[in-house]
Amino acid sequence: MLFIGASRKSLWPRLLAGVSYGVPLLFIVLPLASFLAYGFFHLENGNVNYTPSLGNYIRFFTDAIFIPVLWQTSLLCFAVAALTILFGYPVAFLLANLKGRRRHILLLLVLVPLLMSYIIKIYAIRSILGGNGLLNRFLLWIGLIDQPLTLFVFNLNAVLLTLTVLLIPFAILPIFLSLERIPRSLIDASTDLGASGMQTFRHIVLPLSLPGIVSAATFVFVLAIGDFLTPQMVGGQSGFTFGRIIYSQFGTAFNWPFGAALSTILGIIVIAVIMVGNRLEHRHT
Repeated sequence: MLFIGASRKSLWPRLLAGVSYGVPLLFIVLPLASFLAYGFFHLENGNVNYTPSLGNYIRFFTDAIFIPVLWQTSLLCFAVAALTILFGYPVAFLLANLKGRRRHILLLLVLVPLLMSYIIKIYAIRSILGGNGLLNRFLLWIGLIDQPLTLFVFNLNAVLLTLTVLLIPFAILPIFLSLERIPRSLIDASTDLGASGMQTFRHIVLPLSLPGIVSAATFVFVLAIGDFLTPQMVGGQSGFTFGRIIYSQFGTAFNWPFGAALSTILGIIVIAVIMVGNRLEHRHT
């Protein structure tokens, strides 16, 4: 009986270890590996040719379309990350300085949009910025314009603004956590030594919150560059992004090998951004 009990005790750690390693291997590593391998195949007469080749990657680097679109999408996503930090930092700073019930209420208001449907939020933004939206109606009503504006609808401006609104909670939370970890004693010591509020913020609060800023920027960039639904719904013909190209390869073009190759390239960029962000974050820790 003692031997059976001991064998059962030794079996549980093995089972837990098997599950811990097996689940990520089965649902993450293997699909990614198959996706990577699929990028080396090519489409021939509507059928997939499983002979390995670099044709998809050669097409990406030699075609005049893909690299400019990828560069434009990357700049767009960097702008989204910058805007979310610009508008999210004051909210996070306010959250970090509130106490008790008010902090919980404001934090709840920040988190509520994350619980809403992504598509519903996009349609809500379209109803505000559209040609017949609330913004244009208001501007027409006050006489500031004489015809509806198209500045923020079905173009890259619309994609930029929509992604900023949708992803700003993902910037607020890392910055808030970084600000919350700053010891209050450092701020009190700065005040006791005669520093003004702006000096304390510039020399203590901002440097110590840089890891949260870097984390927020990385998080938002990764989410933005992989988004194809937002550009599809608010971008129009002039709001074309790299995510939409990948989506079209799996959808209308039905060229899965080329879509897999483009996704692999995008994945490499995402991994590189995460590594750079991680290094910057540790440098300021």
